[in-house]
Amino acid sequence: MIKETHRTNSQNRILFAQKATYILLAIILFLYGMIAIRNFLYPIAFGFLLAYLLFPIVNWLEKKSVPRILANFITIIGVLGILVSLALFGYSKLAPMASELPGLAETAVKNLSAMLANIGEYAGFEKSETKKLIQDQIATFLESGGEYFQDIFSSTASTAVAIGLLPVYIFLFLYYRTKFAYFLLKIVPPARKREMVAILREISTVAARYMGGVIIVVSILAIINSIGLYIIGMKFAIALGIISAVFNFIPYFGTLLGGAVPLLFAILVENDPGLGLRVIFLFIVIQFIENNILTPNIVGGNVKVNPFFIITGLVGASMVWGIPGMLLIVPFLAIVRIVFSHIDSMRPFAYLLGQEGTAKHSITFQKFKALFTRKKKK
Repeated sequence: MIKETHRTNSQNRILFAQKATYILLAIILFLYGMIAIRNFLYPIAFGFLLAYLLFPIVNWLEKKSVPRILANFITIIGVLGILVSLALFGYSKLAPMASELPGLAETAVKNLSAMLANIGEYAGFEKSETKKLIQDQIATFLESGGEYFQDIFSSTASTAVAIGLLPVYIFLFLYYRTKFAYFLLKIVPPARKREMVAILREISTVAARYMGGVIIVVSILAIINSIGLYIIGMKFAIALGIISAVFNFIPYFGTLLGGAVPLLFAILVENDPGLGLRVIFLFIVIQFIENNILTPNIVGGNVKVNPFFIITGLVGASMVWGIPGMLLIVPFLAIVRIVFSHIDSMRPFAYLLGQEGTAKHSITFQKFKALFTRKKKK
């Protein structure tokens, strides 16, 4: 009896090890496939999300008896016209800075080498020799960059192709959206059809509100950044404000990365530590406005994914798809949470991804108010 029990336990361990191995192998193959064909997949993913963003406009036009093909064309061409106008406006503000870029880079190299030489002098190194060594190393690095020009061109060309295909994917998703919905309804059991409709509606709402909200927030931040940088006396305030705002398409890290651009410009190009301190203070204020006013009221709590998985997802997505992955991961995590929340066996994972269960530990204005009220009573 004991031998049979031991044999059964050994078989169970072997079966568990085999199952774990198959799951691990499947995950590795999935990640490898995602990396291998990322240039094919991420334009489709962007097209999927942007189609949800434009769906309300197309749906409104169709309700006004506009044929679907014409409604799609009107919407996509209208949005492209707005984007081209914004791109031309941005280019007009970036062009003065771009024309001076070689001189700015040369000034930054000189200031950086002088700064590092001063630091090296405190460590006992000869200042002039350290400065010359750093300048030579930077010059060598810049010259060696020419070897990677072909790779950069290839990457830029593939990105241009992907951007060019985006309107096509958006049009096809909008045109065949009913067909895709009926396909999903056909593959689920009849008892789950109503639940599938609820999932599709919830995904549509979350995707559209998130994408539209983020675009509005970035547009507002471009104005706030530009005005703030102009007030503190930053050169090329509008150009740097726009560049800083674009980084806010990346959640959590966006303001930090965006603020680093004018900060480096102030320290390396302007060689003004005081200006750098003003930039730091400015972006602390901007981050407070963005986190507590803009994002909660415009984007809202539609995503409902907890920050732990957003941050780890951003890191993982950057390793798999780079910058496109960082832009896409948050809405797709929200979609995964929605799907999991409607499947009984996956609801624990939806709970893990979501924000439930931590409300008592969150920091809110009401809690601060209650805390100060208690202190006054004491």
